[in-house]
Amino acid sequence: MSVKDKYKELTDLATNLGIANLQVREQDNVLYVDGQAKSAEDKEKLWSAYGKIDPDFRSADVVMNIEVAEGATTEYTVKGGDSLSKIGKAHGVSWEAIFEANRDIIKNPDLIQPGWKLKIPTA
Repeated sequence: MSVKDKYKELTDLATNLGIANLQVREQDNVLYVDGQAKSAEDKEKLWSAYGKIDPDFRSADVVMNIEVAEGATTEYTVKGGDSLSKIGKAHGVSWEAIFEANRDIIKNPDLIQPGWKLKIPTA
């Protein structure tokens, strides 16, 4: 079985997620997967798929170089007790960056509501 066949599920997922500039090539029994994900969540989905095929990452037959697109965001649903600074600290970004990314939703950075879906810029 070729490494392309072994990791078909991974490469199909990359295609389905719309990984930009996707390049998949096999060389010396190593599969190289390069491209740019729309979000950190999509990149994590690819790593999870890889982990299901090779749980201990011991095969050393995949090199994945997936970057996250600049300006990419993840979505976060506000919970009771949250503040922009608390959310920012958890995601490694400033509260100001979250505020700027959500000006269409947030009018006052001190007043956010549980249930709001906020865009969190990737760090």
